[in-house]
Amino acid sequence: MSVPSTFYRRLLGALGSLAWLLAAAAAARAQAVPNPGENIQYLITFGSRADPAWGDDDFTQTFFFLVPQGQRLPVYLRVFDPDCGGTLDSQKGGFDTHTTFSIYGGPGAHSGPGARDPRPAAQPAQNRPLPPTGRLLQEKTFGNDPQYDGKYYTFGPLNPLEGELVDEFKGYVFKVVARGASGNDGNVYRYFLSTSAAANMAVPGGNAFTYEYCFRLPPALKQTTVHLYPFVNDRVVSIKQSNYDIDGSAKIAVFSVAKNGHPATASGDGEWASSILPITDKERGLSLDFRLTSATKTPNDMVFYVTDQYDTALPFFAVPIGGPPRYRYDIDMKIHR
Repeated sequence: MSVPSTFYRRLLGALGSLAWLLAAAAAARAQAVPNPGENIQYLITFGSRADPAWGDDDFTQTFFFLVPQGQRLPVYLRVFDPDCGGTLDSQKGGFDTHTTFSIYGGPGAHSGPGARDPRPAAQPAQNRPLPPTGRLLQEKTFGNDPQYDGKYYTFGPLNPLEGELVDEFKGYVFKVVARGASGNDGNVYRYFLSTSAAANMAVPGGNAFTYEYCFRLPPALKQTTVHLYPFVNDRVVSIKQSNYDIDGSAKIAVFSVAKNGHPATASGDGEWASSILPITDKERGLSLDFRLTSATKTPNDMVFYVTDQYDTALPFFAVPIGGPPRYRYDIDMKIHR
């Protein structure tokens, strides 16, 4: 029985629409920070007078947002719940915390000294963190401001050409630094890179990444698992994962094309822990999947970063490069005569 040509045209059209929808969904996930695939709901940054044992070692967090070279229309950075004083935030006494969000572009925003170091370098004389590199484009400080509670605040418009051109990523990079300027509460928030000032509209081909994650592990009804996706370039021989203040409440397992749940060391309360893992040829040019699994019924704040054998930090992309890794079984087949 022959099938009418109109059937094939409709089928191809439907498949094309499905592919477009999948691509659009992936683009949206890539610019939501944290992204849904990580199963992390919020980032957190504590005020400068907080106890580090509450889950933030340095009261600052840096993210980078990538805009493709061909993008010429303005972009916007939207921050959800930027104030510190609502139901989402971590209150320590009365709310007294101010958080400053700063956007940097131009030369040095990504390539400058210390820009990608998860351990901010200090000025020798003052013993204070060095100022962020790049050119300050926009900045705003939020306190206990009910008008921003549970709502988005939009930075922009940002001219894509104001970012730093990074050949490695084939695009312009903006740096966003959230800093606890005062107080001791934890500010809970998230980001979205958008083409619209009023809605979350993904930038075609855009992405987001960080070199150090300070996030809130969500509470578990029975069990919860979050995913962190560090990217392994072709020069990596081994990695060192470092984590802070997991409180012994989660187990860490590493998955990749060559690792099927390799255990990694988790930290206790208010302390750092680390472990070293070898990297195989198969894993280079792809992302790893660090899975933190917890059965704790209360949220827990923590810090996580990964370095290579040269102590250079590896980026965590919002959506893993190469997709979420799947273990590839090596099956040796022998013929018995």
